Amino acid sequence: RLEIKDGFIDLKQALRNQGLEVIQQIDQVAQDITFNQHRLEFIKAYSRFLEATKLIKIATSIQDINARNVELSNARQTLSESLAIYNSPHILSETSTAGQLRRYECSWVIEQAIALTYYLQGEPKALSDRLSYFQNKIRQDTLNVIENCQTQDELDFIFPEITRIHNHDLAGLELWKNQVNWFNSLPPSDLKLLESVDLNEGELNSVSNLESCLDVIEKPPEQIFYENIKQKSHSSSLKQQLKFLMRSTLRKEAEIYVSKNAENFGYKTLNIANLEKSSNLTVANLYWYFKFREESEEQIEEEVSL
Repeated sequence: RLEIKDGFIDLKQALRNQGLEVIQQIDQVAQDITFNQHRLEFIKAYSRFLEATKLIKIATSIQDINARNVELSNARQTLSESLAIYNSPHILSETSTAGQLRRYECSWVIEQAIALTYYLQGEPKALSDRLSYFQNKIRQDTLNVIENCQTQDELDFIFPEITRIHNHDLAGLELWKNQVNWFNSLPPSDLKLLESVDLNEGELNSVSNLESCLDVIEKPPEQIFYENIKQKSHSSSLKQQLKFLMRSTLRKEAEIYVSKNAENFGYKTLNIANLEKSSNLTVANLYWYFKFREESEEQIEEEVSL
């Protein structure tokens, strides 16, 4: 008896007596179809992104302000359509942890382009709001990636990557937002003075020298940092440390949890004041130490009650 589901017959059920190889081939075909569907969606999204960047470039050459703003608004609409595809929950749910991070990074590039359109339109308040939203989105996206991480190999990949996102990308966005807010707070007279200021050539040379020095670094500092703490932490603790980076309230909750459990066991030095001064490594390790201990005691109590 064959059942029809969503208008289709289950081929696996129909061919259940044909052997394992046939069933595996059906699974492989299904995976190939899903991959090609995703591929077509991303081709569409990337094409729209390219079209939007062309519109932005054209807009910067338009002298009429109203016409320029219309062109930038059209570009922003096209970018939003591209972003919707990259943020599709359906596509993300069928992607590996590393793949999810790369998909999110693509969406962040589009988010940055959207923020740029507000800058080019001379809308500092809208730009500041968008940058705040952008920062929160990066934090939430990376938390989703951390939560979906299941294996040590995945953790080895995402830990240095997310650490760098926190130390560089989020820091850069915070600097941009603070600069926008600062400019927005200046009186018109100060803005005119700033327009006449030229960058010091010596400072530019210093930046170039710094970039040339960075080129010779063989291993990123985030990778070195991870390799060091990996020897001192359990995988659950490492994931917790990443979560602390992206959401400080999670660290505060962990500090409260550790201090309460430490008090129950007579560890007086593990109070809130000392925990606040401790590293993410220390707090995460202590959190999972008490977490495992609590789970073990609960399991023993269940076995005794049985």
